[in-house]
Amino acid sequence: MAGISPISGAAGSQQTAASASNSQLSSSDFLSLLTTELQNQDPMNPVDDTQSVAQLAQFSALSATEEMDQSFQAFQSNFGVMQSASLIGKTVTVSTPQATGNNSTVTGTVASIEVQNGLPYFTMNNSSGQPITDNSGNPLMFSTSEIVGIGN
Repeated sequence: MAGISPISGAAGSQQTAASASNSQLSSSDFLSLLTTELQNQDPMNPVDDTQSVAQLAQFSALSATEEMDQSFQAFQSNFGVMQSASLIGKTVTVSTPQATGNNSTVTGTVASIEVQNGLPYFTMNNSSGQPITDNSGNPLMFSTSEIVGIGN
């Protein structure tokens, strides 16, 4: 657009960096803006009631969206755990990264499922029925995203 120049200076570059890294307002950002607006309004010329109601409706919608997002994340976690539980006793092959930069595959029978930070991980036993362990003797935990094959 002709006639419009970009904002320059320290404040402009900070604003650009902030908006580039986070283009959406959180509920706390929205509440902070609303509080600042109410604190700085002219008492002789207050904000129109309809604007206040519209802002509260927007905040309510934002809050409901966040609650739905949290519920969906909990559902995803529970669904992942249920899917993983169906793997117990099945033979799976996983592809794991090595220090050399290559991937290697490990095949075993899923022995147990553990949830860490909402994500399911599983341990496996080798063909002898012994747990597949790391160099310290601790059972290796595999992510379901590492699975490349599932058998009986």
